[in-house]
Amino acid sequence: MTDAEILKRFNVRVLGDRGPTLLLAHGFGCDQSMWRHVVNAFQDDYRIVLFDYVGHGNAEVSAFDEARYSSLRGYSEDLLAICKALNLKDAHFVGHSVSGMIGVLAAIERPEVFDRLVLIGPSACYINDEGYQGGFTKGQLNELIEFLDENPLGWSQTMAPAIMGNPNQPALSKELEASFCRTDPRVAKTFARATFLTDHRADLPRLRKPSLILQCSQDVIAPDCVGEYMHRHLQDSTLVTLKATGHCPHLSAPDETNAAIGAYLKAAERN
Repeated sequence: MTDAEILKRFNVRVLGDRGPTLLLAHGFGCDQSMWRHVVNAFQDDYRIVLFDYVGHGNAEVSAFDEARYSSLRGYSEDLLAICKALNLKDAHFVGHSVSGMIGVLAAIERPEVFDRLVLIGPSACYINDEGYQGGFTKGQLNELIEFLDENPLGWSQTMAPAIMGNPNQPALSKELEASFCRTDPRVAKTFARATFLTDHRADLPRLRKPSLILQCSQDVIAPDCVGEYMHRHLQDSTLVTLKATGHCPHLSAPDETNAAIGAYLKAAERN
């Protein structure tokens, strides 16, 4: 594929032409519109790169391949393809939820592309294991994925408020619900399995880039113990616990989230 075809496939948008590059990667069932508050806060000082994963937003759903996207490595390969098409070097990566781990895998594969990573509500493994709490039993996750497969609308209506975790901001839950509903069901099921049923804990020590982990309280997807685990196993990581609740602080508490990202990046640029 040509660079132009890659940029079209993933609906890549580049805002600005000066300053360090800020590469924003959305979470499961979302799209690049979820980054609007981050864009507004950083667009004067950074070159911002936005994209949609296949089957999300305005990316080309025709490019979906179940075998390729049955693991997060398919998504990390897409991320690196975008970086290559844009000739990115030393980019600041910001990944929400599952994109945090996708970014880690990409940075392990091609470290020269990334300067550092900001991981919002990341998890390397959602399944409880001996000596490890990921937040869910395997049975619970299988039931969750079965629910998604059998009733996508009901799943979206049920899960969006729980994931958003801000009942005082119902419009955000509705926005997330609508985003889930727009995602191609076949893509959603495959991405959900790749997200929730895989274990990437062994990959964490392989990352050689600095990272910031932003952890929220009352996060039903990535609880405190998961953020602490990520912090212990990622070299040169910084853990910041936000006052924000839920799993989407870039939407529900943008000022606090942007302040934490900005402080981390500015400190890095001074060193």
